Amino acid sequence: MLNALEVFTTVVVGVMVGVEFSVAFVMNRIFNALPEDSGQLGRAHGGRMLGAVMPFWYIGSLVLVAIWAIARWPHEGTGLVVSAGVLLIVSVIMSILLLVPINNRSKAWTPDNRPADWKEQMNRWDRYHYVRVAVLIAAFTLLVAGLV
Repeated sequence: MLNALEVFTTVVVGVMVGVEFSVAFVMNRIFNALPEDSGQLGRAHGGRMLGAVMPFWYIGSLVLVAIWAIARWPHEGTGLVVSAGVLLIVSVIMSILLLVPINNRSKAWTPDNRPADWKEQMNRWDRYHYVRVAVLIAAFTLLVAGLV
């Protein structure tokens, strides 16, 4: 049963990392290359869609890692899992304090109501997101190392 939990948790976190990596290095580059206002509209739609799903995914991943760490507590590799959990907590804190406020504003923007500094705000969000992706990759790497 513990093996199933470990594998399931690793897959859930791994897919989340893949989605966030794709947003950072694929989707946003596609949006930035679109003509006129299409990119901004695409980002707004993505912000609404992923903004609705990601809180559950982040918290769910953290809960799964916590269960894994508790269930495996006295065994070898638990420190790696706990460290991964700490990094997931960092990613949640980063999200709440840095990324969500920008996302909450930008998901309602249209070409008619967006602020003059909307591109600067998107660039700031991108920079914070790159750091968050690095934190998530580190957490995932620790989980994989804890699994093996």
